[in-house]
Amino acid sequence: MNARPACEASGHAHRIYDVVDHGSRGETSELVASSWVRCLKDYRLDPSRPSRPQVLDKDLLAECCARNADLIDCAKLEMTTLYQQLGDPEVAVVLVDTGGVILHMVAAPDFSQDVSRMGLRVGAVWSEAEVGTNGMGTCLVAREPVAVRQHEHFFAEFTNLTCSAVPIFDPEGMLAAALDVTSRSQLMQQHSLVLLGMTAQMIENRLLDRRYRNAFPVHFHSRPEFVYTLHEGVLEVGQDGEIQAANRSALFQLGLRSVEDVRGKRLDEVFQTTLADIVRRSAKSSFHPVPTFRTQSANRFFMVAQEPPSRSTPAAERAGSRLAPARSRPTGESPQVQLGDCRLSSQLMLAAKVIDRRIPVLLHGETGAGKEIFARALHQGSPYGGGAFVAVNCASLPEGLIESELFGYRAGAFTGAQRNGRRGKIAQADRGTLFLDEIGDMPLTLQARLLRVLDERQITPLGSEDCIAVDFQLISASHRNLPERVAEGLFREDLYFRLSGLEVDLPPLRDRSDKRALIQAILDEEAGRALRLAPEADALLMSHPWPGNLRQLRHVLRTATVLCDGDVLALEHLPPSLRAGLQPAPESDGDDIAPTDVTAEETLALNPIQANERKVLLRLLEEHRWNVSNVAKTLDVSRNTLYRKLHKLHIPLSHQG
Repeated sequence: MNARPACEASGHAHRIYDVVDHGSRGETSELVASSWVRCLKDYRLDPSRPSRPQVLDKDLLAECCARNADLIDCAKLEMTTLYQQLGDPEVAVVLVDTGGVILHMVAAPDFSQDVSRMGLRVGAVWSEAEVGTNGMGTCLVAREPVAVRQHEHFFAEFTNLTCSAVPIFDPEGMLAAALDVTSRSQLMQQHSLVLLGMTAQMIENRLLDRRYRNAFPVHFHSRPEFVYTLHEGVLEVGQDGEIQAANRSALFQLGLRSVEDVRGKRLDEVFQTTLADIVRRSAKSSFHPVPTFRTQSANRFFMVAQEPPSRSTPAAERAGSRLAPARSRPTGESPQVQLGDCRLSSQLMLAAKVIDRRIPVLLHGETGAGKEIFARALHQGSPYGGGAFVAVNCASLPEGLIESELFGYRAGAFTGAQRNGRRGKIAQADRGTLFLDEIGDMPLTLQARLLRVLDERQITPLGSEDCIAVDFQLISASHRNLPERVAEGLFREDLYFRLSGLEVDLPPLRDRSDKRALIQAILDEEAGRALRLAPEADALLMSHPWPGNLRQLRHVLRTATVLCDGDVLALEHLPPSLRAGLQPAPESDGDDIAPTDVTAEETLALNPIQANERKVLLRLLEEHRWNVSNVAKTLDVSRNTLYRKLHKLHIPLSHQG
C-alpha cells in the first residue's frame, strides 16, 4: 500500500495500521478489522486526518426525505419509544438511508447540540466511505447488526462515542435503512442491543402493513400465544390467494431464505388452507388463532387472517376520534381523555396500535390519573368496541367474592347464591373488553386461575363442571410497581408477562403539559355555562400538586361551580384545604421563589430519567414553600448547583415581590 503519512505517529492511527498491515487484531473484531481495511485501501481515508461528514443542503435533504417518506413515518414513533426505554440523557436514536444520510434523530437537546458539532445531525452523511468505520455506515455495508465502540471508530474524533446499528429491510427483502443508537457509554448494554433489534423489526412490520394495505394480512406462529406479538410471522396475501410479501419472522418459521422463495405462491401451496377458508374461520373464532398445517408436513401452526386494512378504519383513528378534547359532554356520558399532552398522545397511539392486534395492555398510573377513562377510550376504538366494557376493581372486592365475581356461579353453588346463578364479569365481557383495575392487589390463588383463563380462553363457573368459551380484549391497570411485587413474591411473574403485552404510563395531573387547558375543559363541563377563572384561582389550581389527580380536580371544580353564582370563579369558591397552601411562608434569607410557566415543548424535551428528577425537585420545592436555600440544604448541594439543575430541568423561577 502507499507510504504512510508522516503524522501516523498518533496512537489511534498507529493501531489501525498495525491491525491492517500485520493482522495484530487483539480485541478488534473481524467486522471492524474488515472495515478498517476498506477505509484504507478502498476509500483511501487517512485515520490521522479528521474527516467531518458532509451535510446535504436543504433541497437535497428534502428530496431524500420525500423518497423515504413512508419509512420515516413508520420509524418516528418506534424511535421515540426506544429512546424513552433507554432512559439515557446522553444517547441518540438515529435513522439513516442506504446512502448513510441521517433522516431522523431523537435525542435530548443538550446531547444533540454536543454531537452536532461533530456532524451527527439530520442531513449529515455517515456512510463508511465518508467518515470511516462507524455504526451506521458499517452496518449498511455489512448488512448485519454492528457494534462500534469508542476506539474502534476509524477517525479519532469519534472515539468518545459508541454506536450500535441494525439493518432495516423493506418488504421485498432489500436493504432500506439502518437504525442506530449512539451514546457516550464505553459499552452498549445488552438490553439496549435487544431493544434496538426489536425496534427495527417493528419498523419493518409497520412498513409491510403500510405498503400492502390492499392485501389480506395473515398472522401465524407455531405457538398460539405468540400470534399478535413481535414474534409472529406475517404474510400479505392478495385477493387471488397469492402471497405478495412476508416479514422476516415468517421466512424464519417457514425455513426460507428470502421473500422470493414464497412470493407468487398460493397460500394453499404453503399451508393446508385457502385464503377464503382461513378468513372465514378467523371471523368465526372472533380472530382467535385457529390451527392449520404446513403442506406435505405435520408441522402445526396457528393462524389468523383479516380483511385488508384499506377496507376498515384503523384502531388509532377510531380511538383518536373518541379521544379528541371536548369542551362539554352530556350528563352521564363517559368523559374523554384530553390529548393536549403529547406524551399522552404518544401513549394512545401505541396502545391503539396493539389493541387493533388484540394484544393485552397494562396501564400504570397514580390513583385518579384516569386509567379507566383511558381504558374505555381504547375499548371504543378497538375491534371489540361493539361489545361490553366490563370493569372490575380487584382492590375493592372482598377476597372471598372475587372468584365468584370474575367466574360466576351456577344455581345453589353456595349458601346465599342467587336462585338462578350468576354470570361472572369475564363472561359478561365476552366479545367486549375486560378491564381489571388494581390488578396488583389480586390474591395469588386467583392469579393462577386468571392465567389459565387467559391461556385457554375458557371459564368454569363455581359449582359447575362445564367450560364456557370466552373471547375478550384485556386491559389491566395498577398504581403498584408490578415487577417489585413479582420480586417480593406477591405477584406471579408469568401472569405479569401475560398482562404486559404493552405497558402504558399515564402521567399524573401535576406533570401534564396541558394542565391549564384540562382545568378549563373540566370547568366548562361541570359549570354547563360560560365561566372563567380569576387570576388568583388560576394560579392556585396550576400550582397545587393534586395528589388525587383528575378525580380530585373534578370534585373540586364541581363543588366550586355550585358555589359560584357569577361568571368568574374566584379564590373564595375553592376549598379551604387548597387555599391553605397560600399562607405566607416564614421569613427567610430572600430566597423565596415561585415557578413561572413552562411550555409543553420544554418539558417534553426531557428524557424519562430527567422527568423523574424534575418531579422529585418539584415535590421538594413544594414542601419547602419554594425556598431554594432550604432545598439546597436538604440535598446537601450549593445554591448555584441547584439553580443550574433547575435550569437544566426546565423549572424556571421568578422571585416573589
